[in-house]
Amino acid sequence: MDRKTNIKRISDERTVWDLAIIGGGASGLGVALDALSRGLRVVLFEKADFAQGTSSRSTKLVHGGVRYLAQGEIGLVFEALRERGRLLRNAPHLTENQPFIIPVYTWMDRWKYSVGLKIYDWMAGSLRLGKSRFISRDETILRLPQIKAKRLKGGIVYHDGQFDDARLALAIAQTCDQLGGCLVNHFPVLDLTKDETGSLNGLMVKDALSGSKYRIHAKAVVNATGVFADKILQMDEPGIRKTIQPSQGIHLVVDKSFLGGSDALMIPATSDGRVLFAVPWQDKLVVGTTDTLREKAKMEPRPLAKEINFILETASHYLVKPPSRKDVLSVFAGLRPLAAPKEGSQKTKEISRSHKIIMSKSGLVTLTGGKWTTFRKMGEDTLEAIGKMGALALRPSTSVDIRLHGHTDLVEEGHWKWYGTDADELRKLVKENPSLGRRLHDSYPYTEAEVVWAVRREMAMRVDDVLSRRMRMLILDAHAAMAMAPRVADLMAEELGKDQPWKDKELADFNKLADKYRIDSL
Repeated sequence: MDRKTNIKRISDERTVWDLAIIGGGASGLGVALDALSRGLRVVLFEKADFAQGTSSRSTKLVHGGVRYLAQGEIGLVFEALRERGRLLRNAPHLTENQPFIIPVYTWMDRWKYSVGLKIYDWMAGSLRLGKSRFISRDETILRLPQIKAKRLKGGIVYHDGQFDDARLALAIAQTCDQLGGCLVNHFPVLDLTKDETGSLNGLMVKDALSGSKYRIHAKAVVNATGVFADKILQMDEPGIRKTIQPSQGIHLVVDKSFLGGSDALMIPATSDGRVLFAVPWQDKLVVGTTDTLREKAKMEPRPLAKEINFILETASHYLVKPPSRKDVLSVFAGLRPLAAPKEGSQKTKEISRSHKIIMSKSGLVTLTGGKWTTFRKMGEDTLEAIGKMGALALRPSTSVDIRLHGHTDLVEEGHWKWYGTDADELRKLVKENPSLGRRLHDSYPYTEAEVVWAVRREMAMRVDDVLSRRMRMLILDAHAAMAMAPRVADLMAEELGKDQPWKDKELADFNKLADKYRIDSL
């Protein structure tokens, strides 16, 4: 996946693309994958880096949505459970089966959650990841060593999926590239272009790294920009009603010893009626999330003190030795692109998690809402909607069977697993240049070779691209990420042919960003 090559492809203004996609997160990549599976000529523009926004800030779960079942969104749960099974099949190197335990403190809870989860199992059908079952008090404590034992009756085990969201996004982008798609990051859209009848016929875009501008001709355009969808809609039709209601969710990352074991903890009813997860992930423990309405969409939203306090306080009700602020290695926030309710409700529970497709008079197609688990189905539905418009002649979709880049049935242990088949190529790189085998930090497994690989093969252009999304260091340990940044900048500068001023600016930008992930700066 080479950025320079793809920029050359978009430089030819004679090219008329079948589909131009704005947005390189879960939604846009899902649209690109499905379009390419139908043989279309596809170009995609991401204003920052792939998955830099909401799509890299999830709870790291590929799930059917237990709480949506309780809310009666049966169709959404059926759809998500099917897609969950397909994703684990198509990307085994980026996903895994994660057992969860709901601690039971009353016999009424045992009955209520057991029945609900048996329905959840049944809905998953042949794609079920494992049977839910009640376990004894002793087994619950054995599997969750740090759970509070007072009044504990036992626990209910159920299964969902887990994944690395940013690396999944990258794998989808690489798959799209291999299928002939043209994808570029750090490429904001400046304007939409229309013909004399007012019908959309393309885009004006800009390379944020060079400043060069390009005119793109396309038969159809999809707005898949998540929480920023309204900005593109305003370009198309100034003054149009707001379609997105951003809802902020934050997560705290702490040492995995605060829970113990390999099972995840799920609290189905917190003090404000939400769900709280504590999930082992990449040798750490991710605890979250919150659901706070926000007025404005930001690329780097900041966690609120009340959100941090809520998670720490809720954890203290269930853990023997709960984490405190000083134990938090990193805190990250993401904005969910919920479809805004027509009546302006301010309760996030009343805002659907289902995706919606909006057709503008100009022909602009906007995909809003949705969730990571259903990214592929969102793309398929979007293409079907475009087909009904008559803008494109469509072949049947085959995206359901596409194995994603790096796919392997021989999944490795440790951090190499996230590379899939590319792990062998990385080891060859180290064999050719043993110095690249050096670790970037004594406490973490990432090597210098991975920085070089990220630049050469994964379209990483900035220090943040590497430390936030090619490696997950910024959300795993913000202080350690800052310590690694100077060496990452050196390696990237050498690969990209950059000078000292470039390195200085990159480090300044990254350190400013990292401050937003350090709890001691909040």
